[in-house]
Amino acid sequence: MRKSIIPALFILLGASSAMAQTDRWQQRVKYSMDIQMDVKNHQFTGKQQLEYTNNSPDTLFRVFYHLQWNAFQPNSMMDVRSRELGKIIIGKDAKGVNKHDWDSRVIDRISKLQPNEIGYQKVRSLTMNGRQQQFRTEETILVVDLDKPILPKSTVTFNMEFDAQVPVQIRRSGRNNKEGVDYSMAQWYPKMAEYDNQGWHPTPYVAREFYGIWGDFDVKITIDKKYVLAATGYLQNPQQIGYGYETKGTKVTRPAGNTLTWHFNAPNVHDFVWAADPEYKHITRPVDGFTAHFFYLENDTTKNTWPQLASMIPAAYEYIKKHYGAYPYKQYSFIQGGDGGMEYPMATLIMGNGKMDGLYGVAIHEWMHSWYQGMLATNESMYPWMDEGFTTFAEDNTIGYTVDSLAGKWPHAPSYRNYFALVRSGFEEPISTHADHYNTNYAYSISSYSKGAIFLEQLGYVIGAANRDAGLLRYYQEWRFKHPNANDFIRVMEKQSGIQLDWYLEYMRNTTKHIDYALDSVYDAGGGKTVISIRKVGEFPMPIDLEVEAKDGRKEMHYIPLTIMFGNKPAEDAKGKRIVHDGWRWTHPTYSFTVDVPFNQLKRIEIDPSMRMADIDRNNNKAVAP
Repeated sequence: MRKSIIPALFILLGASSAMAQTDRWQQRVKYSMDIQMDVKNHQFTGKQQLEYTNNSPDTLFRVFYHLQWNAFQPNSMMDVRSRELGKIIIGKDAKGVNKHDWDSRVIDRISKLQPNEIGYQKVRSLTMNGRQQQFRTEETILVVDLDKPILPKSTVTFNMEFDAQVPVQIRRSGRNNKEGVDYSMAQWYPKMAEYDNQGWHPTPYVAREFYGIWGDFDVKITIDKKYVLAATGYLQNPQQIGYGYETKGTKVTRPAGNTLTWHFNAPNVHDFVWAADPEYKHITRPVDGFTAHFFYLENDTTKNTWPQLASMIPAAYEYIKKHYGAYPYKQYSFIQGGDGGMEYPMATLIMGNGKMDGLYGVAIHEWMHSWYQGMLATNESMYPWMDEGFTTFAEDNTIGYTVDSLAGKWPHAPSYRNYFALVRSGFEEPISTHADHYNTNYAYSISSYSKGAIFLEQLGYVIGAANRDAGLLRYYQEWRFKHPNANDFIRVMEKQSGIQLDWYLEYMRNTTKHIDYALDSVYDAGGGKTVISIRKVGEFPMPIDLEVEAKDGRKEMHYIPLTIMFGNKPAEDAKGKRIVHDGWRWTHPTYSFTVDVPFNQLKRIEIDPSMRMADIDRNNNKAVAP
């Protein structure tokens, strides 16, 4: 059964990739790796064969590999960057103590690593089509100057031998984490850097995000027999392995000796992660076309929370599939390991000893990355808000609409609070800033996660939530497996809504201009009419929803589009009365209009009662009759 599933999935995902190349070329990789793990010394040797297809129109004279474990050495870029950011004071805590801009997981821990605790990846040899290549290591990047260029539309084969030492876990990957997991093996192999229509992306590893090439992985890991492994991909020899992978009710026949070789195959993914621990408990749950796997260390807490998490996944997926598209693989693994949560294709590493609400939250967040990091796979270094922000938006909706205790609560309120706090702090930077180059961890986190989520929630205010939601499904259908950028996304939303949105992308992405609208004046126009004047206080123009409520209970929604939208948002409340006014020219600081409600009958006037507009001062948005 397992062998019949994989070729079918190859066809499905391969077709998606092929369609991607008709619109935007994609490089292609095919990895075969054989790993011999020495658990006593926390080291391994590896052989890697990589078929690299240059689908670009360019001739490539060099290639780059990521060697990300080299970051876990004293005086590395990650080490120094963390210590330098830690010198910045970003405020005070509740006790009045200075808050430093540390990444609390890293702080100065790398600087204190001993030789047997550091991480490294050392390339011993590298050939291309059988010829030795010259290479040099620039910390976390391997630079390979090719003896012969790789021509457009051609395929070459690299063969590499390398050694690695697993670092003590500090950030994402490593050994012996604080929850007791032996190995969280992320960023563990020399990984070819991405080359796209913007060129090479040999981004040094300083703790941020990733970007990779889609391809196929065939990985064999030989390790002490007592270890249970969880990984990206499908296990090819389950009847030799067991540990919950075998077909239920069948006999497991393990080979003689003290080690087992685990053989995984992963089609059409851009990375490969694995984890290992002798005490992993492995349970599974069928979910609408795929199997969810759960690997955790059982204790007094997890023996209740992880099975409960497994029982919640089907309902979560029902919501996710409807709003964001179907999960295309036949397996997904939730794995205890890591330093919070980190996403990888077909799997995530998450901390697992916490309470149920925290476990469910991080699990859903990391799983939603399967859409925005796994399938759409925008360059996270250049567009972190399109990955983390869109994932946060989808996570908050999924949790908010699948947990009964949260019913009726606006799921995006925390993102808005975080963003407003960042604005007040003075540390805000444009979200177009490269992930590695924000001046503070604080600005990066809020900009990428919270402001990125606001980008989508507020977009629903601009074009209508129904248009936004239909646009997200269209985005998934048109751009999965194609590495879309911000312009690709906004064009989908323009096509879906019929509204021009270049201005919205420009203000949200490239500026730190803020939204602030105020009721300027309200006066009696006579004849049973009232004039309302609104002032644009901030520099960020927006369309306006303004609700008028009369003392007799009547409500009217007055809609003022921007002229640069060249279109109107459809009514979002089919039952309520809505009046559409002429467009507001963004150059004009004020806008006045008349309502058919006598001045003395007004009860309340409010700009944006939905609160989806990220207005930094809502104190001037509302007027209530005395």
